[in-house]
Amino acid sequence: MKPIRPLLFALLLSPGLHAQEEKPAPKASKAEEKEAVKAEEKKAKEAAPEATKEMPAAEKAAAEVTETAPSVQETMQRLFDPQATLDQLQETIKKAGMSIPRQQILEAKLVWGLRHQDNAWLESILPELEVLAENFDPAASAGIKSADEVRSFIAYVKAIRAQSKGDEKNFKKQILEAIWLSPAQAPLFIQVIEKIRLETKMANLKVDLNTVVSMHNGEVTTLADQLGGKKALLIDFWASWCGPCMRLMPELKKKAEYLAPQGIVVVGMNKDDENAPALTAKIHDEQGIEFPWLIEPAERPFTKLLEIESIPRMVLINPEGKVLFNGHPQDPALWVALQKIDPTLKAPEAAK
Repeated sequence: MKPIRPLLFALLLSPGLHAQEEKPAPKASKAEEKEAVKAEEKKAKEAAPEATKEMPAAEKAAAEVTETAPSVQETMQRLFDPQATLDQLQETIKKAGMSIPRQQILEAKLVWGLRHQDNAWLESILPELEVLAENFDPAASAGIKSADEVRSFIAYVKAIRAQSKGDEKNFKKQILEAIWLSPAQAPLFIQVIEKIRLETKMANLKVDLNTVVSMHNGEVTTLADQLGGKKALLIDFWASWCGPCMRLMPELKKKAEYLAPQGIVVVGMNKDDENAPALTAKIHDEQGIEFPWLIEPAERPFTKLLEIESIPRMVLINPEGKVLFNGHPQDPALWVALQKIDPTLKAPEAAK
């Protein structure tokens, strides 16, 4: 299952929000550069006294702020930066002041919450979203098309809140309302439905940790052996033909390195249908893997039980075989599940 990525993001990353590249000017010689620097310093020294006399202190301060303040375009890029943390977003909002319309700031808050799947944040801004829907101005929008699209996200947040309280009836009502108000965002809402259904199934099953599996070196083991009394087991399902799986190998290694001291065992589980032993060993050596590197049995017991219909996929299992997470490696919910095991765990940028 891929992490949720609303279609809205494509609009927010339109050319209008990106800085335009400029062709570099012809490079001057070192002698020319030195002469130019001397000339500029001379001009600055000659102009400084007069400028100091003529410019009042308040105007000087304002000029300094203007020189250091980011442009509107730079501020917009920061507001919708997919890598920004919540603290960085709030700092950008604080610095934006009156330079960015209030509506666009609210859109940035919404997009951040959706992108990071931070339900607590989304619930906290519900009152602001309702005001936004009532006063929505298409001409001032950073990417949202209509008031109904805002209302669709409001219904989505209410659906998530209902689901967290076990109110299935209200969840269905709100998620269907979200789809009705904005069919274009239906893929996002359908992902949520599928994810919740999968979580419900996972809550009612247990993984057999004693199933025998092969390792990259031909030896056999079990998940129970690999767990070895630690807090939990994090399995990464991959295949050599899966491009996204291979691109995420560096991040998988970082997760393994970061989580091992915390009592979380990370293992890889190859799903290649042909030449699995040889391919598993090959990737192990090429990637410099230093953690357990396993091969799923041909009968695919884990794939069937865990309903793994797409990869890459990560599954977090506790010592009793209970599934704590089943989803995409980059889904923020993985770290939420890990923090339930150990509240001190944090998701460093290097381990995400």
